[in-house]
Amino acid sequence: MVIPRHAGSGPAAGMLLLMICLTLSGCGALVKDERPWPAGAPPQSVVTGVPFFPQEQYQCGPAALAMALRWSGLTINPEDLAPEVYSPGQRGSLQTALITGARRHGRIAYPISGSKSLLTELAAGHPVIVLMNLSFFWYPKWHYAVAIGFDQPADEIILHSGQISNERLPLRIFENLWARSQRWGLLVLPLAMLPAQAEEVNWLQATMGLERAGQNAAAVTAYETAITRWPASFGAWLGLGNSRYATGNLAEAAAAFQEATRLQSTSGAAFNNLAQVLWEMGRQEEAMAAARQAVALGGPLLETFRQTLADIEGPTGHPAAGRRP
Repeated sequence: MVIPRHAGSGPAAGMLLLMICLTLSGCGALVKDERPWPAGAPPQSVVTGVPFFPQEQYQCGPAALAMALRWSGLTINPEDLAPEVYSPGQRGSLQTALITGARRHGRIAYPISGSKSLLTELAAGHPVIVLMNLSFFWYPKWHYAVAIGFDQPADEIILHSGQISNERLPLRIFENLWARSQRWGLLVLPLAMLPAQAEEVNWLQATMGLERAGQNAAAVTAYETAITRWPASFGAWLGLGNSRYATGNLAEAAAAFQEATRLQSTSGAAFNNLAQVLWEMGRQEEAMAAARQAVALGGPLLETFRQTLADIEGPTGHPAAGRRP
């Protein structure tokens, strides 16, 4: 039996969702950073290779995303992105639109929050899109800029913002403007580059976003990047298997699912997915053994596991045509 990896898209058979129940933006209460400079940060730091695009009225979202995408290695301009991320009704761009836009172009969109995280990423050479309110909390004037550096002795942050490149703003003023967006920031990273303060679940969540955007080949690379940092990550191996399957690479998908079953031998989903791939590869006996193990493990997806086993044990013993995504 087949469960699409994402509603409305994905394989027609056998693959189960990798579930990570977190929200993208989960904003909590504002907490003021008492000492924002991270330990070991250099006195000054400026990210190299970040282009500057002057931001037209209401077009700061496309311009900020274009700067970040250009830095990540893509050739793209704000006018290319405007139809994707700019909302005329909002007279601006929503944060979710920037995240989706980055993913659509095969880049990791990794939200961050807080001054220490921001400054740590800048010290590591990663520009950060930041959302500020340049007016009052009760009459907001939202504005995206790209943080590209800092100067500790001067207590300043350096931004590409509006019509000004390399704008220097006192850190205290910047924090006041930034706090009004819950100190929201966004890293737009190449697939093989982890954040300086990478967290496993957040990276896997960002990689799942690539899959939802139909960027399965990019997701393969991002999951492989996760495994270089967290080699025992069950979620990364399961996600890698699903993404490899979605790109038609059955042999490597099977290898990833096999590792997932080794890391978590109680996961019926991993055994079910392994069974599906082995079956499509013509390895019916091995597929049957994996499917039986999934059924034996049971759980809330037991009926799916039973259907997979029934398919493999069916009259033909071969997967139905068109089941590969």
